[in-house]
Amino acid sequence: MIKLQVIGNLGKDCVTNTVNGKNVMNFTVAHTEKFKDSTGAQREKTIWVDCAYWSDRTGIAPYLKKGTQVYVEGAPEVRTYTTQDGKSGASLSLRVQTIQLLGARSAEGTGGGSSYNQGYSAPAFQQMEPPVASDVADDLPF
Repeated sequence: MIKLQVIGNLGKDCVTNTVNGKNVMNFTVAHTEKFKDSTGAQREKTIWVDCAYWSDRTGIAPYLKKGTQVYVEGAPEVRTYTTQDGKSGASLSLRVQTIQLLGARSAEGTGGGSSYNQGYSAPAFQQMEPPVASDVADDLPF
């Protein structure tokens, strides 16, 4: 089995369709890496991943808006094609098994913590305050 994990931002809003009686959510995720080339100049490389999430759990679709940061995981596929001018090209697509909202680019967007998976929905984790030293000492059995 080959698994691909991508963290990136949605390039456009999610589109939900029904194909042969099954729901599919289609969206694109852009992952940008910054690096220095051989001359020491700062460069950026963006990889676009076309995602298809086949699921009856379409409740996440309204939250998959352009700019939202997501984590997606699934089985990758490379599709080859020929452009109109005769050149060959390739695109990376992903059959999503797990998706998790990480945040939004803007302050007004909704974000983080929601997770959807083909088999189950992972629990949301909350950040807790560390216990105060006096509280811990009271709980010790000796």
